[in-house]
Amino acid sequence: MLLNIRNLHVSIEGKEIIKGLDLSVNNGEVHAIMGPNGTGKSTLAAVVAGKEGYEITEGEILYKGKDITDLSPEERACEGIFLGFQYPVEIPGVSITNFMRTAINEQREYKGLKSLTASEFLAKMEDKKKLVEIQSKLTNRSVNSGFSGGEKKKNEIFQMALLEPTMAILDETDSGLDIDALRIVANGINKLRTEENATIVITHYQRLLDYIIPDFVHVLFEGKIVKSGGKNLALELEEKGYEWIKEEVERMS
Repeated sequence: MLLNIRNLHVSIEGKEIIKGLDLSVNNGEVHAIMGPNGTGKSTLAAVVAGKEGYEITEGEILYKGKDITDLSPEERACEGIFLGFQYPVEIPGVSITNFMRTAINEQREYKGLKSLTASEFLAKMEDKKKLVEIQSKLTNRSVNSGFSGGEKKKNEIFQMALLEPTMAILDETDSGLDIDALRIVANGINKLRTEENATIVITHYQRLLDYIIPDFVHVLFEGKIVKSGGKNLALELEEKGYEWIKEEVERMS
């Protein structure tokens, strides 16, 4: 099992957001997590990636069989965990090329591998640009600086392609995308899928799942996964809305 989350409880400034969440992800799988605003979806993504400001009060996160609770975000990234942000950060003055070469070589050093030379990195970058349909004019700019929403999301998938993570968590990658950008981003994600890696896609809407077919769909509601199923569950949510889930939870409690 690649990722195993058991009875996870997470608080922010004393307020409990995640309230006993269980989730298991195997290699080769794509999981979609859906749910209304404020139910803990982005919190879950941030906690797995090791982002600061979140307190785990109970439970554990096992990655490749190892408890990663005490690992820094940088160590988790080097272990193969990638977080695609809902709102990617701009880094003016730092080129995407230099940023990504540094990131890749830091991960290689962590694993005891030799750094890529400039020519080796550029060859790798050209290969990945074709894979995710990224234009050279985008990679020549500073990281996300002045990018449109769609360009930022394309750049996130390009970074994912270069870093080749084992566990990718994409937090509302579809937000703010038009149809063409959505297709390019989704195609990139699909092309990067292998039997060795896994992806968690966090989204409000079913439309992304027309392009990325998940193995499992989970509904996160009030800090817990309350319902799981296949792609048809996403279609049911699209038809009935989240009030239906709320009514089901109340009926069961």
